[in-house]
Amino acid sequence: MPFVRIDYPAGKEKGYREALSDAVATALTESLHIPSNDRFQVLTEHSRGAIVADQRHLEIDGSDQTIVVQAFINAGRSTEQKCSFYKATASHISQLTGSRKEDIIISIVEVRGENWSFGNGEAQYA
Repeated sequence: MPFVRIDYPAGKEKGYREALSDAVATALTESLHIPSNDRFQVLTEHSRGAIVADQRHLEIDGSDQTIVVQAFINAGRSTEQKCSFYKATASHISQLTGSRKEDIIISIVEVRGENWSFGNGEAQYA
């Protein structure tokens, strides 16, 4: 039951948003073993200049086509699992959208179970 925010530049072709959504969902299933029907995502398109990312950070040759993926997941995954998620996410996004891996920023925010409510004002995982 991860919750994912995906921010991407405006002006993409039809089907781009769905491809991003599918790419991240597939990466979550493959690398973190999230059930395929467990999808909670917010995808937001941004006008030029609204995503600010240093294009030479860590000597990575980025561009103005930055995609930001932020996954909120239950705490407790290993570093190996997280690295697998990063690699799978970048690969799937690149394959499904044609985006450059250099333009994909991914972060994980770990959340303890009692900090989730998926409806009815209840903490289902507390």
